[in-house]
Amino acid sequence: MHFLAGFDSARSAVVVRALGGRSNPARHSVDASLRVVRSEGKHVRAVVVAGATEWAARARNLHMVVALLEEAEIEYFAVRGTGRSVPCVAVPSRHRDEVEEVLQIAFGRNPGYVREATGGQLRTGASAKTWRRLRGEAVLRLVWNVCDPTGHLVFGPESGCELEFWPEKDGHLTAPRSNSVVTRIPVDTELRRAEQALFSPVPRQYHTGFARTVPDFTARLPGDHAYPIDVVYTWVDDSDPEWRASKDAARGLLTPDTTENLHEQADNDARYTSRDELRYSLRSIHQYAPWVRNIYLVTAGQTPGWLNASHPGLRVVDHREIFSDPAALPTFNSHAIESQLHHIPDLAEHFLYLNDDVFFGRPVEPEHFFHPNGLTKFFMSKALIPSGRISPEDLPVDAAGKNSRGLIAQQFGTVISQKMKHTPHALSRTVLAEIEQTYERAHWVTQHSRFRSPHDIPVASSLHHYYAYHQARATLGNLRYVYVDIGDVLAQRRLDRLVARRDFDTFCINDTVVPADPAAQERMVRRFLEAYFPVPSPFELPDAQGLPTRPTAELGATGA
Repeated sequence: MHFLAGFDSARSAVVVRALGGRSNPARHSVDASLRVVRSEGKHVRAVVVAGATEWAARARNLHMVVALLEEAEIEYFAVRGTGRSVPCVAVPSRHRDEVEEVLQIAFGRNPGYVREATGGQLRTGASAKTWRRLRGEAVLRLVWNVCDPTGHLVFGPESGCELEFWPEKDGHLTAPRSNSVVTRIPVDTELRRAEQALFSPVPRQYHTGFARTVPDFTARLPGDHAYPIDVVYTWVDDSDPEWRASKDAARGLLTPDTTENLHEQADNDARYTSRDELRYSLRSIHQYAPWVRNIYLVTAGQTPGWLNASHPGLRVVDHREIFSDPAALPTFNSHAIESQLHHIPDLAEHFLYLNDDVFFGRPVEPEHFFHPNGLTKFFMSKALIPSGRISPEDLPVDAAGKNSRGLIAQQFGTVISQKMKHTPHALSRTVLAEIEQTYERAHWVTQHSRFRSPHDIPVASSLHHYYAYHQARATLGNLRYVYVDIGDVLAQRRLDRLVARRDFDTFCINDTVVPADPAAQERMVRRFLEAYFPVPSPFELPDAQGLPTRPTAELGATGA
């Protein structure tokens, strides 16, 4: 420990304890891979981690701070309720000199940075000058940067850990800023141990250790989402010859009148095209929504060849498990499939329904979609449902919107006019079950329409939201969202902007028309998705290709 020379003996002992333990995660191996990356407009050093995720980078920073303080035997406690998405640790102000000393040397061994919690210049934590400049700040943001091997993902200060210095007066410690739990505690408050995941959430299959905290910070709060939240996908692979043969056979059984009334967008190839979007949408959940409990993939027996179907947090669900009337199968109608989602066995009361072309674009929290008391949120679009009665010229989505409008007007006396954005849909099983009973005839007709029909109702994507809203069980939400039409001439520019800024909570990439050059469009989409989501999720088999598999010979068909 020659680098400790020059420190007085008592304070050197503190630093030795903090940095000398063999198992200390704050030690940085000389063999570890470092890379210079850009973060907030500045070149910084980051540790390269093959499976880098935002939640793991955040949890790592909390773990590093806690480990250092515990090894140095410095009093601390983890804090909740600061209103920030990053974890927070508090230290009595009387220990500030020791903490700064420990952190300065720790940052020298394991390159990292520090700045004011409210923003400002990112400074190297290994410099004594940095700590002199920040001596007047009562709250600091600490960060050991992480990036993935491609360099596309960089997790910096936004994934850091904050450090508060609580001054002591009259036998009490007082918080330097407000929080929603407790801001004044006796000096002799007895601390308890709690999982670090309480302060920096991680997927339930991971454990990141324990931290000391005040009992008040371990209590369940009114703002906590204490219930499980699942995700449901519907998925189809249009290249599967068995699926296409089944669809062609079903189309051949349509009566002449039905065929004439079938809108071209009810069965065009663009509705079913798979570009492996599901793989990347699952990556977006793993990357940005660690609070999701289980994922259900609803298909007609098709399973992507790359899918790790044995993962404990994922289950493939066949249409035959959820359709209340098996005679309605096979179906190629997404409205029909969506009408049956609440029949999924073991599905949580609260769940998100996603199409595979919908993605999380940055870290999201349960409160983006659900209130802590269980009310769902929905996201209205500026796009309007056309006025007037249903006509043969109506797009299937417009016809469904008009049908939904009629049901809401009949029951509640209001006239709905707005469509919903292509976001994850926050749904309640109970509300969906009520809709099935309340609008029994319309629900039955939708379930039995093998292709999109002028008689469909959009149960999961619209009707649920309006029905629940009129009963004070849903509220209007707010997401930063964008829809990219990949058939548009400006699509490449918009995708490039998405990768560069990563400033949307969710986004959808889709088109409704078969492109003139499908191969070029597929290359554009794959380049974008691989750049935005380069880190594989645990829902993928290692080195697996995207070929679908079929567990049984007798299969129905999936929807679009």
